[in-house]
Amino acid sequence: LMILFSREVLRRQPGAKIIVEVKCSELLYQDVLRHGGEPLWSPTGHSRIKALMWNEGALLAGELSGHIVFRDEYFGFDDACYAAARLLRILSHTQEPLSRLLADLPPVYATPEVRPQCSDHQKFAIVEEAVRRFKRSERDLTLDGIRFYLHDGWGLIRASNTQPALIVRAEAFSPEGRERIKEAISSFLAQYPEVEKPKW
Repeated sequence: LMILFSREVLRRQPGAKIIVEVKCSELLYQDVLRHGGEPLWSPTGHSRIKALMWNEGALLAGELSGHIVFRDEYFGFDDACYAAARLLRILSHTQEPLSRLLADLPPVYATPEVRPQCSDHQKFAIVEEAVRRFKRSERDLTLDGIRFYLHDGWGLIRASNTQPALIVRAEAFSPEGRERIKEAISSFLAQYPEVEKPKW
């Protein structure tokens, strides 16, 4: 949905800033660039994406959990009914089915958001160690845990904001790449017996 919404915004507002949360697909970030926008990474949390949107003057923000925030023709807060109306407007201007509107995207192979249990007093230290282990280039993001790039994809290790758990994800442009990233994350977490094994 964020890809469809960002394309619509950028058709009318070339160069607009779009907020992309760290758990989101790389496809979204690259698609915003390809359509002339300026994607900005954000930490997880609907309050954080909204704050960054207002601070940066962005017109659209979204996160994996489904919070989508419009400042383009709206008031800058998340509203599912408004997002549904925007989607209907996009569909009303084409004879193509929704699936065809995204047919130009390459396939990606992603895990869901996985939440291995980890105590609140340990999770932040483990994430700090993950940053030391996986940060290898300027491209790797450390604004909310570590989003690191490996092979043909990326992995994420961050501390949950709301429960005693870590949040991990893996995405790649091939199944093999995704499995290698999953293995890198699982191998790292295996050194901490107190952390639940990820249920990929």
